[in-house]
Amino acid sequence: MNRLLTIMLFFCLAWGINSAQAENTQRGVKVIVIDAGHGGYFPGARYGGYAEKSINLQMALKLGAMIEENMPDIKVVYTRKTEKHFSENLRADLQARADIANNAGGDLFISIHANAHRNTGIRGVETLIMGESELETSENEAILFANNKEEFLDMSDQGTAAIVRAHIQNLQFTYGEYSEVMARLVQKHYANLGRTNRGIRKQPLRVLYATDMPSILTEIGFMSNAAELKYITSQKGQQELVTALYKAVKEYVEYVRKSMLVDSAAEPTVQQKPAVEEKPAVQPTPQPKPEVKPQPKPQPKPAVDKSKSTVRYAVQVMASKSAVSTKDSRFGSYRGKVRQVRAEGAFSYKYCVGDYADRKSAQAAVASIRKTFPQAFVIAVKDGKVVTNK
Repeated sequence: MNRLLTIMLFFCLAWGINSAQAENTQRGVKVIVIDAGHGGYFPGARYGGYAEKSINLQMALKLGAMIEENMPDIKVVYTRKTEKHFSENLRADLQARADIANNAGGDLFISIHANAHRNTGIRGVETLIMGESELETSENEAILFANNKEEFLDMSDQGTAAIVRAHIQNLQFTYGEYSEVMARLVQKHYANLGRTNRGIRKQPLRVLYATDMPSILTEIGFMSNAAELKYITSQKGQQELVTALYKAVKEYVEYVRKSMLVDSAAEPTVQQKPAVEEKPAVQPTPQPKPEVKPQPKPQPKPAVDKSKSTVRYAVQVMASKSAVSTKDSRFGSYRGKVRQVRAEGAFSYKYCVGDYADRKSAQAAVASIRKTFPQAFVIAVKDGKVVTNK
């Protein structure tokens, strides 16, 4: 019982912080927190004489240095820069990493890890975001077995699961979209290297749950695969992967600046006409009033039966804190073709393309739309509002 109350208290605090963080996101990306997974007493996977903690640290330092050199306006914060741990308890260690990110006022959290599997033939890169997959338990055990199970929230406990699912629901109205955009950009640049793209996975990870900002955990390759282990421990491999991550960061920062963070304050002001000297008023000559003919009373419009409305699907291309003209130049070739729908949360104005009867049809259109908007994704709409769990 005490454990449940503690989790509930933490969640209530996190909920309030999340809402405030979403409101503050309008400042853009100023602080990026880079987390080298594992460390010290927690080495992670071990293969071929290499420990995951060391590979993660090498990657984190290289990525941070590249951001600092090429993006001087961004502050880089590291959860660790040496082979260290924060607690002898893994749960506390993970929370300490999140605390560093939260206390730094981070705008983006990137945790770097390497993967492992019992099947040494499995290979590829993937990026995790906070959420719950349908095959959560089997995926956790089969794909991420080398990592301590304590890294995952215990979704078998009904009390914990209910709170975590409420948190996941809240992410849809705070910064969940941002995490997904960043994850998609990372995977795109990995794929451009020719790496096997395992896609984006939703997992209830403790460190992502505890960070109050857009957050991802990226798996750079499988240590259990001999070819991939050689690649991710080589200078060439690490440099290519770091460059891919850097390109994703750069695109994400630009995306936040141009697309997501539309503010009414940025709209052009109307030029006021200069004041002119008033002239004496001239009294008009009285004119006879025209005869007014009675007009027929307007007939009331038939009531709309909302019970017959159905869920439709569209592809979201942008979100904003304030209304944006659908003819805004930022919509590019979709200018005048987008429509506005509403949702809860800080960025309540959503702009989407298309109108589809089912999710499959909308998903088929995403690839083409992402040529203009890489962050585009499918949403469900009913009565002009975004609906969830559809």
